[in-house]
Amino acid sequence: MNNILICDDEKDIVSALRIYLESEGMSVTAAYNGKEALEIMQSPIGNDIHLILMDVMMPEMDGITAMAEIRKISNVPIIMLTAKSEDADKVVGLTVGADDYVTKPFNQVELMARVKSQIRRYTMLGAKGTSEVITNTDMITIGGIELNDKAKEVTLDGNPVSLTPLEYDILKLLMTHPGEVFSPKEIYTSVWKENMIGAESTVAVHIRHLREKLEYDSTDPRYLIAVWGRGYKIDKGTPRERKV
Repeated sequence: MNNILICDDEKDIVSALRIYLESEGMSVTAAYNGKEALEIMQSPIGNDIHLILMDVMMPEMDGITAMAEIRKISNVPIIMLTAKSEDADKVVGLTVGADDYVTKPFNQVELMARVKSQIRRYTMLGAKGTSEVITNTDMITIGGIELNDKAKEVTLDGNPVSLTPLEYDILKLLMTHPGEVFSPKEIYTSVWKENMIGAESTVAVHIRHLREKLEYDSTDPRYLIAVWGRGYKIDKGTPRERKV
């Protein structure tokens, strides 16, 4: 059973989300501020959390700060709960580690679709509790980057790279089509499996995260290349030593 951590200071919202999630066979753990959510993720209970629904504005510790701290210890998917007027917070949240966002008031069908999509990606990438035995490999290699799609693992010059499910899916899309330019819309529709409406910044933020993890100098990328006015592609880079 998937366990969802809901973090929101409005008890009515927590109650409504609990009803939605439990009706889909999921269990719920509740927190009412960012500090409580962080403490849960730092405790043994955090090992059994499959996804976090995190409000942005909360007392004691806001959602943005909590996400930044949680990202230091976990790659569990985080979906932000935001108001329509919080566009700036959405960008900041995606930058510090959120995977997606849902706008209040919630549409139950959209909410559950996003939750299930993120859990599916997380499980495919080997979330705790997954017992799949890897017997074959499906390797894609470009320069010093190796992507093992059976094991859902990525290495850079032999060193493991920890990616979120969305980062992994974007990298896989680009690596399976080396040299091909994908527009932000094409990346979004392929990875998020829905039409992109004003989500260029969402794609750009995830590309930035990938560069920070895969490029030794993210300001001078060897692999993840932006093609002005068109989109992004992956090139065969030449591995080099990290700058000290």
